[in-house]
Amino acid sequence: MRQAGIYSGMMWGKKPCPHSLPLSRIKKIMKKSGEDVKMISCEAPLVFAKACELFIQQLTVRSYKVSVQANKRTLQKDDIITAVKATDVFDFLMDMVSSASVAGDCMKPTRERTYGFMLKE
Repeated sequence: MRQAGIYSGMMWGKKPCPHSLPLSRIKKIMKKSGEDVKMISCEAPLVFAKACELFIQQLTVRSYKVSVQANKRTLQKDDIITAVKATDVFDFLMDMVSSASVAGDCMKPTRERTYGFMLKE
């Protein structure tokens, strides 16, 4: 497995950090995203892992601010929904959030919701 380089942003001092997201899983999702995706470079999963980490971090920070404003100590699903609705950057999540808030089952994992598309088995 290739080590993280200085440009990946995943360095801790002079030693590479362990990845918090599994690179093999990211690569598998990338390969199943389309029939025309056959080869993936070594750096691509690293970039996607870093992008996912930053996305999760931003969503968590904004959701935490919503929970603090409501004088709550625990981050809940409603706080995440409110943060998504209040932030323009997360507009691509509006369909999932609006249907989840009505149905109340947004945390039930389905293949389509997990990957954004149906995987072929």
